[in-house]
Amino acid sequence: MNSDLINYIGQLFIIGFSGEEPSSAFLNFLAEENIGGVILFKENCPTHQKTKTNIELIRSVYLSSVPFVAVDQEGGRVCRIMGAPAEFPSATLYGTKYGLERFEEDYTRVAMYLESLGINVNLAPVCDIFLNPKNDCLKDRCFGETAQEVIPFVKAMVSISRKSLLLSCLKHFPGLGAAQNDPHHKTAVADYGPLTWEQREKLPFAAGVKEGADIIMTTHVRLLQFDKQIVTISSKIVSQYLRQRLGFDGAVTTDDMTMKGLTSEGNIGEMTVQAFKAGHDLLLFGQNMELAMEAYEYFKDAYLRGDIDAERIKTSLNRIAGIKFKLAKSVSL
Repeated sequence: MNSDLINYIGQLFIIGFSGEEPSSAFLNFLAEENIGGVILFKENCPTHQKTKTNIELIRSVYLSSVPFVAVDQEGGRVCRIMGAPAEFPSATLYGTKYGLERFEEDYTRVAMYLESLGINVNLAPVCDIFLNPKNDCLKDRCFGETAQEVIPFVKAMVSISRKSLLLSCLKHFPGLGAAQNDPHHKTAVADYGPLTWEQREKLPFAAGVKEGADIIMTTHVRLLQFDKQIVTISSKIVSQYLRQRLGFDGAVTTDDMTMKGLTSEGNIGEMTVQAFKAGHDLLLFGQNMELAMEAYEYFKDAYLRGDIDAERIKTSLNRIAGIKFKLAKSVSL
């Protein structure tokens, strides 16, 4: 076992905090455990100046590494940073009313402004196709009802993010558009199979990967025609479909591990270990710091017991280092 590796396990985690500013306990945890990065929510971004101050405070505890500073800024109701020039309309409005040209203009402004605040990861674009009118989770968040409608916007968002020095993240793999249930509240379920996926859900993700997306996010959905395990802990779906059939070798992140769609499946620590073993490189936690710390300690203990392979950790750390190199390079220019 590589004894030094224990000092880098925190790089696999991205965590959030509650309140308008990070607590000293949160900042200490980031620094002491070398946590990979932070995700910001609307509560953490009451004003643009406060957002920038919070990011500067977070960055100040990282002495020798670049943290991910991530946000969900998709447009519409999923805008964590409100007000111009950060806020912009929903994906559905662009797909049905405003069009691609206006989206490119608006998102270029948004991406440049996010980067100026200190954000370096936008957890977007949404690659899902809106296939189920009862899918409340994705209402207004999809660019279209067919892959052909979604693809141009996905490509534009990835391309603009790259030019603006933001990392992009395709979500929600392998496709949440046909699902029932909101994974924030309950494990989502969809009944499409591999053949349908190849001809439908896969296509926007493939376009995003070809365009150079940095990260892919899975989510807490059960696809019984693929695997009895939910996607978050399914090595079959992450390894066979995301890595092999989609051909993606970048970093793969979970969706928020504190969502009820996952916590209802089992102990948070064990779910975190299983998600990593399934093939995820990054383990994402929302605003529940206690759950994040519990999961982190469980994961670290599992590694020390020999339950997690050291080479597997090194593979993920190398992927993370690869995309963080882009951020360090952009900072130094």
